[in-house]
Amino acid sequence: MSTGLLITLLAVALVVAVVVGLWLAATANRLDRLHVRTDAAWAALDAALARRAVVGRAVAAAMRLDNVGGGANGGVAADKLRAVAERAEQTERSEREEAENALSLQLAGVDRGKLPLALTAELLDAEQRVVIARRVHNDAVRDTLGQRRRRAVRWFKLAGTAPQPEYFEIVEPSLNGDSGAAPLPRPSARVLLLDGQRRLLLFKGHDPGRPDTRWWFTVGGGVEQGEDLRAAALRELAEETGIELADKDLLGPMWRRRVVFSFDGRAYDGEEWFFLADLSGSGEKVEIPIDTSGFTDVENNTVDEHRWWSVEELRNTEETVYPVQLPTLLPELLSSTWDGTVRVVR
Repeated sequence: MSTGLLITLLAVALVVAVVVGLWLAATANRLDRLHVRTDAAWAALDAALARRAVVGRAVAAAMRLDNVGGGANGGVAADKLRAVAERAEQTERSEREEAENALSLQLAGVDRGKLPLALTAELLDAEQRVVIARRVHNDAVRDTLGQRRRRAVRWFKLAGTAPQPEYFEIVEPSLNGDSGAAPLPRPSARVLLLDGQRRLLLFKGHDPGRPDTRWWFTVGGGVEQGEDLRAAALRELAEETGIELADKDLLGPMWRRRVVFSFDGRAYDGEEWFFLADLSGSGEKVEIPIDTSGFTDVENNTVDEHRWWSVEELRNTEETVYPVQLPTLLPELLSSTWDGTVRVVR
């Protein structure tokens, strides 16, 4: 190779390295700004939630003054409202969603027509600020996670040691003060379906009201009127996957999850019961076909895809998965024998 050609190749390589380096630096800088934005959005949301809790305690005090004997308003007890508001103020981030949802449920049951007008206005303002702050926060989380999932960011570990941001999933308070807008109870039966390699089947879906936000979830759905949990789990499994199992093939319920959420503009108070269906007994490694022809219209419009997940993939993913404890609880479930205890998960 001639000296001139070698110099040319070295020069080209240097230019490429400089360009790639500048691009990586710009990408890392953008990611850093996104993390700063997410932190600021969480601080604003935290402040909005704290203010709502303070107003909640003020509402409880007004209820107590209005009815010293019982301290009740619209079926809500003043003492319970105060306790729930105080818990929301003091709870750690990992348990905050549950505490804030509990406060939302209590405030939704308050008859605001019996409160002082100024306090009603302050409560409505506090709830509006929570809604706005939560949406800003989740938008920031969505953008940050989108950047972190890019191949270059993962390959070159541009996120560094910055923790992965998480969505804050609480039902949005009703902004019209209508106690009739309280979350609708929704019991559901879900199935932890394992294939021959003991991978877990998850669906990926979205809320029609928030098409840019997507998450992974287990097989299952709502329990119909008069239906027991096990029958509902088997029915949902057949409808969503085409897999029909006998009652004896289902273990559980093993987990219970309480979650208040909104979907397509409607708030729900959900209680989820998780069963285990382990298809690895045959030891076969063949792919299990999934038939989604039994999907409802809603599922066809909101479920985007499905895939089998290994424990390692669940541990390393930066995508949103529910239950959020799934990456840590599934390995324990696979390595031990169920003792018959129903475990509360989130």
